Parts: sequence; C-alpha cells; structure tokens
Amino acid sequence: MHRPSFERPCKAVTAPAKDIVLGIDTSNYTSSAALADAARSVAADVRMQLPVKSGERGLRQSAAFFHHVDNMPALVKTLLREYRGRIGAVAVSDKPRPVAEAYMPVFRAGSRFAETLSDALDAPLFRFSHQEGHIRAALHGTGLNRNESFLAWHISGGTSELLFSETGDSRLSAVGGSKDISFGQLIDRVGVALGLDFPAGARLDALAAEAGAGMPGIKLTRIYTDGLYFNLSGTETQCMRAIAEGARAETLSRALFDVIADCLLSIGAEAARIYGVREVLFTGGVSASGFLRNRLLSAESASARVFGEAALSGDNAVGIALLGVEKLWP
Repeated sequence: MHRPSFERPCKAVTAPAKDIVLGIDTSNYTSSAALADAARSVAADVRMQLPVKSGERGLRQSAAFFHHVDNMPALVKTLLREYRGRIGAVAVSDKPRPVAEAYMPVFRAGSRFAETLSDALDAPLFRFSHQEGHIRAALHGTGLNRNESFLAWHISGGTSELLFSETGDSRLSAVGGSKDISFGQLIDRVGVALGLDFPAGARLDALAAEAGAGMPGIKLTRIYTDGLYFNLSGTETQCMRAIAEGARAETLSRALFDVIADCLLSIGAEAARIYGVREVLFTGGVSASGFLRNRLLSAESASARVFGEAALSGDNAVGIALLGVEKLWP
C-alpha cells in the first residue's frame, strides 16, 4: 500500500556573504571591537573604558590585562549575534608600534582572544600594530590619499610621535616626537594635580575653552625643541609650580594647550618642508581636544592640518578592522 509522503521539498539556503572583518584592540585604557565591511564602511564600533581609581595616574599592565580578559567576550558577543555568518576575517592589534622590538602585555590579551575567534569562525587572522590602527582610523572619511606621502602626529597617553608615510609605502617611519613623556601623560599629570580624575584630557579641554579673555593669563615657556624632537619634562615642572602657587585651572589649561599647539605647529611645518609634503594628519586621544583642534586649524601655516572624526581619535578598533578589510580585499 502506498503511503503518502509528508516531506516538504527543501528550499536552497544561501549562505550569507562573508563581507565583514572583525577588528579587536586592547590598549592601555580601552577594550575595543569594531566591524568594517568590504565597502570600507564601519558597521559597528563598541568600546569599554578601563576603570582607574580616583587620584591615580594610570593602571598597571597586569590590571589592564585582567580588565581586557573580562571585557572582550561581552563586547564581541553583541556583534556575533547579528554578524557571525558574515565575518570573513579577524584583525587584531598585537603590539603598540610597527617595529620588531615593540611589546606591551595588554595587547597579548586581544591577540590571544582573536586567535580563538579566528579558529572558531574558520576565518583568517591579520595582525597590525595599535599605531597603524590609529592612523587608519584617522584617515577614514578625510579624503586624504593614502597612496601619497603625508606626515602624521600620533599624540596620545602613551605616544607623541611624528610619523612619515612615503608614497607607495604602507610603512610608518618615526621622524620626530617627544624624548621623554608624552603629551597625554603631561596633560593627565597636570589634571590629576588639579584634583581631576584620570584620564583628565576631556575635562582640561573644557576648562581651556572656559578661560575667558578677561581672566588673568599664565605664561608657560615654549616647549624646548631639538630639530623635530622635543622634551616635555620642563613644561610639567612649570605647570606643577603654577598649581602650587594657586593657578586657576582654566587659565593653566589654556596655557598648556597653547604651548602644545605651538610645538605641534612649528615642528609640523618644519617636517613638511623637509619631507616635501603638505598634509599633516593628527590622531590619538589628545587630538580629540576641541580647543587644540580649533587652535591648530585657525593658525597660519604652510602645511595643511587634517583631522579625522573626533570619535575615532581615541583608542578604537575601527582602524584595525579597516586594515583587515584592505588585507582581505586589496
């Protein structure tokens, strides 16, 4: 006897296009994940700032490493829910700068996590440096031609370097910068000394903007430069002396950002002359300062100052994801 069949014809299931790269960055103070697609668009950007106790000036590497291990699964889980089937590659920052000897334990947290994800998703893994990610994120949406030579300032809590990217060469060469502490360290140390929480950049930026023309000013000596290099310890000493003498936070903040701007302008202009380029790109958390941006953009200079989105100036994984996209789909 013939039995009727209740089986339904199977419909062909089309696998989703693998058109997304997952980027991961575990810097000193931020856990970050991002998604970029084959069209070089940013599909997602999620971050968690690492906690620093009030009055402290930073985190130990071991503490930051622990926070990244705790943060990354939660960050990436939100992205996998929607994009798991579309992830064609994983990209990660595995060291601070693109030189062989560069190493920081915090990047090991992201690197190991990315290795696990790469295996689980059966997707290739691409490694870049944190600094390369910063530059790529800053370039996003600026229209600056990456195939032409340009200079770039990477100014953050850990780095104050002037970099040169030559035509047709994706490598970044350090050609100038600080010989001691970074601009970010200087700003944070002054902020903490004024009683602000770490990181203090955003608050000092706001205070600098509040310093009205009628307020008594503070004059800081210009930052000492040696060619395209400089030292910041002397400026820190001046600021601490001013705080001890009762300087107002608003006027000290303005004076500090003013001497930083003067240093960036003078060295940037000299470097542009030496290397025969016009565009100077700015990236890193310090470059997100609204006061500093306005001061730099309003100054007369032979070089063009180029800023990316303020939201992409600080630590993020967007640049790492975009670098992964360009590696997977040249």
